[in-house]
Amino acid sequence: MHYRRCGNSGIKLPLISLGLWHNFGEIDDYENCREILHTAFDSGITHFDLANNYGPPPGAAEVTFGKILKQDFLPYRDELIISSKAGWGMWDGPYGDWGSKKYLVASLDQSLKRMGLDYVDIFYHHRPDPETPLEETMGTLDLIVRQGKALYVGISSYEPKETLKAIEILRELGTPCLIHQPRYSMLDRWVEDGLLEVLGKEKVGCITFSSLAQGILTNKYLNGIPEDSRVGRHLSNGAINESQVTPQVIEKVKKLNELAIERNQSLAQMAIAWVLKDERVTSVVLGASKPKQVTDAIGALQNYSFAKEELSRIDDILKN
Repeated sequence: MHYRRCGNSGIKLPLISLGLWHNFGEIDDYENCREILHTAFDSGITHFDLANNYGPPPGAAEVTFGKILKQDFLPYRDELIISSKAGWGMWDGPYGDWGSKKYLVASLDQSLKRMGLDYVDIFYHHRPDPETPLEETMGTLDLIVRQGKALYVGISSYEPKETLKAIEILRELGTPCLIHQPRYSMLDRWVEDGLLEVLGKEKVGCITFSSLAQGILTNKYLNGIPEDSRVGRHLSNGAINESQVTPQVIEKVKKLNELAIERNQSLAQMAIAWVLKDERVTSVVLGASKPKQVTDAIGALQNYSFAKEELSRIDDILKN
C-alpha cells in the first residue's frame, strides 16, 4: 500500500480506502462483510469510510461495522482512520436532514453509539444545505472537534465557491478543513472545473467516491447488464440505474478496456489509476461486494502513471 499526505495535515491516507456505502446493510452476508474488512486491513487499507445513512436501512452499515470492530479490530483502533458523515435524510421530521447544528450533533452521537466508538477520526458534512447558514454548519463541525467527538472534519459534494467559503470559515474558527469528498471518475469529471484547483491551492485533501462509476468502469457491463449486478437486481440505492448503462456508454467502456489491456491492467485498475494520477487526490474510496475486488483494486497501484498519448486517447474516447 502507498500513502499520501492529506492536504496540509499530519494525516496520511492509503491511496485506496474502503467505503461502506453498499454491501454492509442488513440484507448482506455478515461473514462476507467481515472478510472484506479483513482483506482491506491486511492489505494496508487503514481508512474505513461510512455515513449515518449507509445501509440499507439507514444506519445498518454502522451497526455492521460496529459489530466487526468489536469482534476483530478493537486492538487495532489506533491503526485505523474511521470516518462518518451526516447531511442526507436520516430520520423523520424537520431535524433529521441537511445541515443544522441540531441534526449534525444528534446524528454523530447516534453514529458513535452504533459503531461503539468514543470518537471518529473524520466527520463530514455530507452535502451542502441551501437553507442553513454555512456559518452554522461549519461552526458545528468546529464544535464537534472541540467536544472530542471527531479529530478532523471535512465536507462532501460542495461546489468550488461553497468549498472555498467553508474552508475559510473553518480556518477562522481554528479547525481546518482536512478533506473534501467529491464524486470523480473518467465518466464524471466535474471536479476538474475549479474544485481540484481550490483544494490544491488551499492545501485540503481530496478523497473521491464513485471512481468506478458504480461498476460501469469495470468489466461487469462490457457485454450488457448481468442479472447479478446492482442494475440487474434493481438495487440502485440512488447510485446507478439502467438509464446510465446506455449503448453509447458501453461503447466507450469497451474502448477504455482495450487501453487497459495494453497497460496490463483491468479496466477497474486503470480507472482507479487514472484518478490517482493527480497528486491533489489523496485517496480513492473503493466499494466492494467481495474480498477479491479489494485485492484486484490494489493492483492499480502497480502503475498509476500515464503517458501523454494515453491520456489523449482516453480524452478522445470520452469526448466521442
